[in-house]
Amino acid sequence: MSIMRPNTRRAALTGAAAAAALVLATTGGITAASPAMPATTATTVRAATAADAHNQADVTFAQQMIPHHRQAVVMAQMVRSHSSSGEVKALANRIEKAQTTEIETMTGWLKAWGEKVPEGMGGMQDMPGMGHDDNDSSSTPGMMDDHRMTKLGHASGRSFDTMFLTMMIEHHKDAIYMAEKELRQGSYGPAKDLGTDIIRSQTAEIAQMRAMLNTP
Repeated sequence: MSIMRPNTRRAALTGAAAAAALVLATTGGITAASPAMPATTATTVRAATAADAHNQADVTFAQQMIPHHRQAVVMAQMVRSHSSSGEVKALANRIEKAQTTEIETMTGWLKAWGEKVPEGMGGMQDMPGMGHDDNDSSSTPGMMDDHRMTKLGHASGRSFDTMFLTMMIEHHKDAIYMAEKELRQGSYGPAKDLGTDIIRSQTAEIAQMRAMLNTP
């Protein structure tokens, strides 16, 4: 039987107390209006090669998510000059950075596979499998039309913040739907890892945005 000596035991207890204090310090200041956010660092995914095993679901996932992410980046960039909230600006900056990186990753996959990289943000309804009903060629729920984007661009201050948060929640929900579909149907490991990360990070951001909308 191994017996911990007093000095060793005291050191272990001291270390545990310090760790607990660190946890309390790093989680302090969280309010109901600003729920604790998990780390949003994107899952590290490697570049694809032409020899990588992938299927059509992986291709469709990347081709759909790239223009969807591009629109989210455009919306996030509007925040800099239209928002009156530091909290909204911090959120938008995080969204822009994460989704720009993910766009670059998925673009690399498509190029390595010899597949078309979508241009701009249009034409999503014409891609295979786009829309929550695969037999429905209508535009995807969560992808903002020109009218709503123009209206957002004309808003400012608190009105803009409310509109931005409401629209981004819709946008995130559709990204989560596409990521869940990739987990069910895809075969390329890094794409499935990215799908998992999108579900985790954007679910947390939806909770944060809902809380921000309820803030007086």
